[in-house]
Formats: sequence, C-alpha cells, structure tokens
Amino acid sequence: MTRGRGGFLNDDGLTQAVREAGAVELLLIRHGESEGNVAATEARQAGAAVIEVPARDADVNLSDTGQEQAKALGAALARITEEFRPDAVVSSPYARALQTAEIAVETAGWPVKVRTDERLRDRELGILDRLTRLGVEQRFPEEVERREWLGKLYYRPPGGESWADVALRLRSVLAELNNLGQGHRVMLVCHDAVIMLFRYVLEGMAEREILDLAASTSILNASLTRYVRPSGEGPWILESFNVADHLAEHGVTVTEHGGDTSVHPK
Repeated sequence: MTRGRGGFLNDDGLTQAVREAGAVELLLIRHGESEGNVAATEARQAGAAVIEVPARDADVNLSDTGQEQAKALGAALARITEEFRPDAVVSSPYARALQTAEIAVETAGWPVKVRTDERLRDRELGILDRLTRLGVEQRFPEEVERREWLGKLYYRPPGGESWADVALRLRSVLAELNNLGQGHRVMLVCHDAVIMLFRYVLEGMAEREILDLAASTSILNASLTRYVRPSGEGPWILESFNVADHLAEHGVTVTEHGGDTSVHPK
C-alpha cells in the first residue's frame, strides 16, 4: 500500500483552484490495542515504576488483539457505500496508528492511499515517557505537584507537550479540512488524546468541559467518532462518539486503555 507524507492537500484530486467550502464528514479512529497499551496496563497492575515497552513510542506495534480489532474495523468500513466512503485517509505516522489504518483500508477493499501527517501523532511526554504514575511520583515529585496545580490541559512536562500544545497542531489540520472543497469525506487514524482534543477544538469546549470528559471517558481502541456538516462549512455536528460495536459484532475483544483520570487543577 502506498504511503504518503505531510498534509493531505497535496494529493491530486483533493486540491482545487477555487474552494468554496470544506469537508462534509470527518471520521476519527483510535488505533487498535498496541503492545505499549498492554505493557502500560501490566506495569500499573504490578506496581512498577517503569513501563517495559519494546520500542520507542513511535515504533510500538499493534498487539495481536489490536490487529484483530483493525480487521474488524475494516469489515465495518466495508459496509459504507462508495458514495459515502472517505476519499482521504490520513494517519498518525506512529506504527500502531499506521498499521491500524492500513489493515482497515485493505480489509475494507478501499482504493485509497493511506497518508501520514505528523500533526496527528500522540502527545509527547518528555521526561515522563515510559513512567507509570508511581514512577513519576518516585522520580519527579515536583512534576506531580506542578501537574496537579496546572491541570492536564496546560501542564507541559519538560521536553514534552501539554494538551493545549496538541490542540494547536490540530487546529492547523482542521484549517486544511476547511479548504478541501465541498463534498470531501476524511478519515483520520490517531490516538486517544488526539481524539479528545479534536472534540475540544471542534465543539469549542471550555477547559472544565474537556477535563470532565477526560476524567469520565476512555477512548476505546479501534473506536469510531463521527462529525458531519452537510454544507461543508460552519460548525461540525457530533453524530457518534467512541463507538466500538463493530468489534463485539465480529467477536473481537473491546479494550479500554485510558490515561490518568486525575486531570483537573487543584
């Protein structure tokens, strides 16, 4: 399958000399369960300080369950009629997301290239990378205090990103969607925090609203979130959120690997 790079406006067939409106549908998909998800859960359950991931974050692959989830996702996407099929599929370049996108598109039988865009990558954790909450408390207690003071939206670990930083790169992605030309449908395959922050930006949420959502909801692996705007302009309408019925329908395990739910400033 051909992989593209960069934004998705440089593909022949998506650019137009004159653009009067933007995309009409946006599908947001979290990657299938990854080996990193499994390792993080095992580390927390074991009371370990360090998550024994097999590779750097960008190179962590799907677990066996994650691959089955991607196939089930593809089977669900195959039911979309050609008229309503996304004409652009863009993935985070991280292996777990790209593998999910490629498996799903191949299973669905869609004749579309999977492109990558680094703006869809997961949030970077800096010095906290590979550490459980216990590990952070043991090694960087001052960072625990700073995070509790600032809250998740604005806390930036040294060398990493805050949620607000991620939201900034997503705003530029959405600006491109507004210039695709009316009628286009786009599928983005990314990460749980990214999907949360798409909601934050698309719905104009306040800090309290997005943190309340993050504290109460985990984005399921290989789940679908769908936004529409039939006119191709104006606000996006949330049609469905965090749907994973297609996994159970195909006898595939539904997995929930969420982040820390302690997100509000104190």
